[in-house]
Amino acid sequence: MSIDSKDDAVFKALANGLRREILDALKEAPRTTGMLCNQFSSLDRCTVMQHLKVLEDAGLVLVKREGRDRWNHLNALPIRAIHDRWISQYAGHAMSVLTALQRNLDKPPE
Repeated sequence: MSIDSKDDAVFKALANGLRREILDALKEAPRTTGMLCNQFSSLDRCTVMQHLKVLEDAGLVLVKREGRDRWNHLNALPIRAIHDRWISQYAGHAMSVLTALQRNLDKPPE
């Protein structure tokens, strides 16, 4: 899988608000699929599993099976890679534009 297609999978996974909520829950601590189903009780188990599959395919969730339990762990490395590749480069440029704008606004009128 190329870097771009990996990035696409991460962006696709992060594009959904519920999946971001699942990642937030996993940021606190690993959870079993049953625990996540209880936490998102407005959804059926199948829907939660589908969202977990998208997150797992993007590499954002790592699964460890212990007996009948399926433990879901957050893997933040793909998010970091997205940050390093896309966000940090553009954030630096945005800061320089904002700094120039602030300087112009701070100048006394001529």
